[in-house]
Amino acid sequence: MYDRRHLARAGYARRWRARAAVAATTVLVPAAQLLTGCGLLTESTVVVNVGYQSKTINTVNAGTLLRDRGDFEKALSRLGVSTGKKYRVVWQDFASGAPLTAQMIATHVDIGSMGDYPLLTNGSKTKKYSDAQTELIATTGYSLRGSLNQVVIPTGSTARTLTDLVGKRVSTSLGSAGDGMFSTALQRNGIDAAGVRKVNQDPSIGASAIQGGQVDAFAQFVPWPQLVIFRNQGRLLYDGGDNNVPTFHGVLVRKQFADANGDVMTAFMQAMKSTTDYIVANPLQAALRVSKLTGIEPEVVYLYNGPDGLVSFDMTLKRQFELTLDKIKDFLVARGAVSRTFSIATFINDRYLQQLFGADYQRRRADVTNPITLTGYDDLCGLPVGDPAQASELWQLGADTTVAAATPTCLLRRVATTSSVRAAYVPDAVTGIKLFANHAVWLDDPTASPMQRFKPFATEAGAEAYRASHPAVIPLTYPAAVAQLRPSG
Repeated sequence: MYDRRHLARAGYARRWRARAAVAATTVLVPAAQLLTGCGLLTESTVVVNVGYQSKTINTVNAGTLLRDRGDFEKALSRLGVSTGKKYRVVWQDFASGAPLTAQMIATHVDIGSMGDYPLLTNGSKTKKYSDAQTELIATTGYSLRGSLNQVVIPTGSTARTLTDLVGKRVSTSLGSAGDGMFSTALQRNGIDAAGVRKVNQDPSIGASAIQGGQVDAFAQFVPWPQLVIFRNQGRLLYDGGDNNVPTFHGVLVRKQFADANGDVMTAFMQAMKSTTDYIVANPLQAALRVSKLTGIEPEVVYLYNGPDGLVSFDMTLKRQFELTLDKIKDFLVARGAVSRTFSIATFINDRYLQQLFGADYQRRRADVTNPITLTGYDDLCGLPVGDPAQASELWQLGADTTVAAATPTCLLRRVATTSSVRAAYVPDAVTGIKLFANHAVWLDDPTASPMQRFKPFATEAGAEAYRASHPAVIPLTYPAAVAQLRPSG
């Protein structure tokens, strides 16, 4: 949320720019007036300020990886051949959507990417200012189930459901997608939010706090929940997908900037598509590169951004997102973060996407399948790989490719014969969300077919719900499941 101090600073920034005649967006100034770290800017130099969140890995196609690959700069260079202008991109990294929005209010950022809750707050807050008003123009990545936001508890915690967090301290970033998911989850489960002590922290601070025991739970957005789990600092208590509300991250642009620089926007969309296509075609290589750039372990990046991962990379603005924003608006209006009169319909502008994809846009928009899918043939089990609800994956140490398994049971068979496992991935037996196999809750169903016998679940609550209708199943640990499939002798 933004208090009057934020808005006062933004107003001061605009008055200062007016007096100094220095624009923080597209600038056309005499060469003698402006020196930058990149040298002298001529009167035909166009500066584009792009805000992004480097560690929010489902926005890498509009931020971290886009910047690293230089696709936007290349597109602008081609544009300059026809316009005779020079272009310079200024990249600004943010920890979350709130400070990015503050800079868009101050018109210090032209294009920015953030999650669904923050972007709606952004649209409402910037609406007050003609030079800062924003519009939603594209999606970076999404989960129709809503599993990009999750609640994690310390490994040794006795909590089993959200009710066990009453009276406890929960770290979240107020106003973020993680906060919105958690608040919705409390409401959905009939829990009075006043009974939970929220601690407002940036994700990195919260991750340290849960490790150090300063908080009892951690409600955050991609990739922080699974990062904590991968580092053996916590386990999953609640999957945001259980709210049955899609979640996504999107790209915002200041309308004033976009209207004045249509050719720059075309270049940005082309560059974003090029980066998105690269991720889809090369998910493992992309995960390794994002890991190197962000410091987030590649195994975690790949869990989200790999085949059948938690993130679907698709730029189109799905019809489901408008319904999602309607629900988010109600929540944020109650919080005082969004005006009741704010129009979602006028906030969404897909004309740049329509220009990019042409006649194929509506087909793409209607398609909600993950463009990165796991396929192949499992020679160990003798089965084809292709069902996202079953397909599993093994990443061995030192390997530059992964091995596909037809089912979680087939994956366990591979693990049982492999001594150098880097990461193993399986889908939840009911929801299908991708999990680290060694952090899943496992059940043995002796009544199932041999290749379907071992079933993984994201949470203990999910496993218990399955057991209620399958009395023959037996709980067991991941090492025990692997041991049962290890060849004798």
